[in-house]
Amino acid sequence: VEDEESLARGIRFNLEMDGYVVREAGSADEGLAALEGEPPDLVLLDVMMPQVDGFEMLRRMQDRHGVGSVPVIMFSGKVDEETASRAAREGAQAFIRKPFDPQALIESTKQLLSRR
Repeated sequence: VEDEESLARGIRFNLEMDGYVVREAGSADEGLAALEGEPPDLVLLDVMMPQVDGFEMLRRMQDRHGVGSVPVIMFSGKVDEETASRAAREGAQAFIRKPFDPQALIESTKQLLSRR
């Protein structure tokens, strides 16, 4: 779930090159709607989005589907320890700072999916 289209394309490209099937959402509302169909194995979630931010989307996702039902990697360009700590407190399994190395995203994805 990423509102910046060029970044979303880059994420999709890198994950698909590694063999993952990717569904995109440009907002929290789109992301929540996508969860109503076949749930994904993992959600990549931007913190800073217009209208509904990533933390609010995470809370709504947990209210509807249960805490930890789908692993979440949150990411943000806001580089401070409080944002990363909050992500962990609120239930994200990983946090990556933007801009990120595509390989770091792939490695975090592999680690979380191997636990399932």
